[in-house]
Amino acid sequence: MNLPLELARCLKHRLDMTVHPWGRQSRRLLAEWKDSQRGKRCFILGNGPSLRRTDLSKLRGEYTFGMNRVYLLFPELGFHTTYFVSVNHLVIRQCAAEILDLPMPKFLPWGSRRDLPRLTPDTVFFNASCPGRGFTADIRRPLWPGATVTYVALQIAFHLGFEQVILIGVDHNFVTQGPAGQAVTSQGDDPNHFSPHYFGKGFRWELPDLATSEIAYRLARQAYERAGRQVLDATIEGKLTVFPKVPYDSLF
Repeated sequence: MNLPLELARCLKHRLDMTVHPWGRQSRRLLAEWKDSQRGKRCFILGNGPSLRRTDLSKLRGEYTFGMNRVYLLFPELGFHTTYFVSVNHLVIRQCAAEILDLPMPKFLPWGSRRDLPRLTPDTVFFNASCPGRGFTADIRRPLWPGATVTYVALQIAFHLGFEQVILIGVDHNFVTQGPAGQAVTSQGDDPNHFSPHYFGKGFRWELPDLATSEIAYRLARQAYERAGRQVLDATIEGKLTVFPKVPYDSLF
């Protein structure tokens, strides 16, 4: 990592967000929503194959975070997640129109604004260019993405004030192998997510960096526990071992 370059980018994004109308709107919304969900619980939906073995109908009426192409599930669910989060530029660039059509608050990195054909009133930008590893409790400040959108969602959930966060579908296990962070083009059906069309043939995506994401998850656990809050993992047969496990059905 080129720290001077990363720091310069972070500072530029921070300045841009103070003067650009889209950035000012986002900062206003983030200020309004800070701790607005204090004391409540939410679910963060990873997009692993285990979602197909999880009774998602139980989530109707719960606060939920969906990420990346989670919206492929919405037609069969009959409802959508409360919030949407995406941070990867390849996903946003290829799916911008679909993302902007989603009927819920959408949290996106400031650097992705050039990939969006328009702005919606519920599009909220954050600065994902922090060069150092850490957990950001107030996402009006720059944050570190931690190599996984789930870590970004954990920071947003903390900002909103959620007391208990439950992970599902965070399988932490990928069939496709290769150098962490390398951009590849899918050659066929996607075996790594809940739908074969998730990153289907021709879709550009980045191979996971599971080691870095585990560092991030440990930071999240520490931050939540220091604040007297809790992150639980209810993923069915998930490989992640950072958070306390809980049977999904026991939560209802």
